[in-house]
Amino acid sequence: MTSPGTRADAEPEDLDVEEALALVREKPGPAHRGHDAHRGHDAHDAHGAHASHGPAGSHHRATPWPEARTTAERAARAAARAVGRTPVSVPLDAALGLTLAAPLAALTDLPSFDTSAMDGWAVAGPGPWTVHDEGVLAGHAEPGRLTDGEAVRIATGARIPPDTTAVLRTEHGRTDERGRLHPTREVVHGQDIRPRGQECRSGDQLLPVGTLATPAILGLAAAAGYDTLTAVPRPRVDVLVLGDELLTEGLPHDGLIRDALGPMLPPWLRALGAEVRTVRRIGDDAKALHRAVTTSDADLIVTTGGTAAGPVDHVHPTLRRIGAELLVDGVKVRPGHPMLLARLKDDQHLVGLPGNPLAAVSGLLTLAEPLLRTLAARPAPEPYTLALRDAVHGHPYDTRLVPVVLRGEGAVPLRYNGPAMLRGIAAADALAVVPPGGARSGQEAELLDLPWASGGIGVCFT
Repeated sequence: MTSPGTRADAEPEDLDVEEALALVREKPGPAHRGHDAHRGHDAHDAHGAHASHGPAGSHHRATPWPEARTTAERAARAAARAVGRTPVSVPLDAALGLTLAAPLAALTDLPSFDTSAMDGWAVAGPGPWTVHDEGVLAGHAEPGRLTDGEAVRIATGARIPPDTTAVLRTEHGRTDERGRLHPTREVVHGQDIRPRGQECRSGDQLLPVGTLATPAILGLAAAAGYDTLTAVPRPRVDVLVLGDELLTEGLPHDGLIRDALGPMLPPWLRALGAEVRTVRRIGDDAKALHRAVTTSDADLIVTTGGTAAGPVDHVHPTLRRIGAELLVDGVKVRPGHPMLLARLKDDQHLVGLPGNPLAAVSGLLTLAEPLLRTLAARPAPEPYTLALRDAVHGHPYDTRLVPVVLRGEGAVPLRYNGPAMLRGIAAADALAVVPPGGARSGQEAELLDLPWASGGIGVCFT
């Protein structure tokens, strides 16, 4: 015997992931309002334009920030086309944040029978009424028929007895000394009765392909008869944490520092719609990195640190060894310049994040977010701007991403925005996109919402 959701999942209008992606691209998204502290050689990321972060000439090969984001989206679309990712049937309790790959059509009338909208009495004909001894409760079989002059106690959500004229609310009725029920205000035919099919009829389309499953949508799907939803699968991500200097517990000591990215990245990636399968600490071991990359079957591999050209920076050599295609090798953004995006296979990519914590956040939002969002067929957020309350110094040539808090109709830049710092981003609502040269007080700046501050589905870390 199939579940209610199973039948709908097999409908011919189900789409593959690439078709779902196309539909999502056509509709607007919802409107919104460092580890190399883990790597000393990345610590110059916030300094002048001549800082070096990779192989010779890497700054000149760096991709402009908007173009880097577009490249990540384009790479994800190509991956979806290449392998034809198949939609999956997901239980409702696991579908939060997924994108519908099939329309949500009602499997039943809502409500599926005439129900009482209030506690009170079901009455037939004009009053006063003789009240039956037994009442009608929600979840019980269809009650007996009423005749004119009769009434029966009824609970909210209970089935309406046949030939009921109206429901009289508890506060709108009184009984006399003989137990007869009298109205205290006019009774209108059909009042406080929810008729069958008031919300929808069986077969009505409730939501289109490309809709993001919110808590309310899960409730609607359950009410409409679904046990499962046909959805675009979550992109699978493996996280590789690099660096011999990293501690997983306790206080920093003897040149060792705490790993900030290992605890931070997995929930952030989940908030971006990913399924984080594993977090592995590789250290500064080129062979271990090669083995981890070549044995992973994730849609996206995320590495932390090792993207520059130091003696223990093994990401570039590993990518060259396996013949990966570098799509982005450095981005004109601060912090986070030495980030990268590589295509390992038609359906597999690697995002290399800088090791400094805030620089890694920059890389996450620049490259991983658009790639994961596109693979998951989530709608892109509608761009928006707010005026900066204070002036922000800019880099001479590169975009800057600066943590801000939102106050009224403006954005207040935060201190502690260096590439190795998390204190600013921990208090932030968004990142302001500051163009080369900086921004004056009152100037409009594009904002990138943080998942937990935007009020969107990303706040649910599932």
